[in-house]
Amino acid sequence: MGGDNVNRTEQRNRLRAILAGSKCQSPASVYDPLSARIAQSVGYELGLLAGSVSTNTILATPDRSGLTLTEFAEQARRVMRACSLSLIVDADNGYGNALNVMRAVQELEHAGVSAIAIEDLALPVRFGQPEDTEELVSIEEMVGKLRAALAARQDPALVIAGRIAALGVEGTEGAVARAKAYAATGVDAIFVTKPERLDQIEAIHHAADLPLIVGRAPATFARDDLAALGVRVLLQGHQPVAAVVKALHEVYAHLFDGGAPADLKSKIASPQEMERVIGADQYRKWQREYLR
Repeated sequence: MGGDNVNRTEQRNRLRAILAGSKCQSPASVYDPLSARIAQSVGYELGLLAGSVSTNTILATPDRSGLTLTEFAEQARRVMRACSLSLIVDADNGYGNALNVMRAVQELEHAGVSAIAIEDLALPVRFGQPEDTEELVSIEEMVGKLRAALAARQDPALVIAGRIAALGVEGTEGAVARAKAYAATGVDAIFVTKPERLDQIEAIHHAADLPLIVGRAPATFARDDLAALGVRVLLQGHQPVAAVVKALHEVYAHLFDGGAPADLKSKIASPQEMERVIGADQYRKWQREYLR
């Protein structure tokens, strides 16, 4: 059930086949080994480990650049040990300058991920920056980061994506200029966030001539329309972790208030379901074979 014996290049080529195809698919938003295992069990082959979700679940804090590369890479490694998903990871700004980006790519590739997205936001938020605003690094600095990322990867099947946050800061014209520049570095895909109109996606796709990954798109965007505009991966948010938060709160509150554990039967996984998810049969087999 795990991913230890899975060829990482095969997982990466699976993602490359999606990017080279004609359909628009959505990954499972996962946050730990158990969630990844469950996503795989229902049929997902593509997963997403976001920096925001990792910060929420590892640190129980908002996404304010507090998560370190070491913590993020270790979580990715744990996820990949437990599953064979083709995992896209959001590496924020690469945790620093272009040399930090190289280290991030090395660590995340070693963890077994299939795609690494590097974004052009200036992080962490600087002293005195107006609240709820975003600032971007220059095109020149971002180009250096992407070139460094490409130079650092060892497996050519690993996907490197340049992530553009410019639509909300510089508008369509700025995003198009960045798409052209990022594509010229040789990255494999462009990651676009916060599009408001389909013509924005069309302009970026035309400028970059690369597969697109889209995040935070309006629900009114039809998947077929996105596919026709070069979108191969569409993020759908992080409902699974939000569902877990709600479920945990309800169960803890029920028990704390004196509720009977038996009353939770319809809301929790059965012992048999838990055993399937954690691979208990395999461990029993190993126990019989090696602990005689």
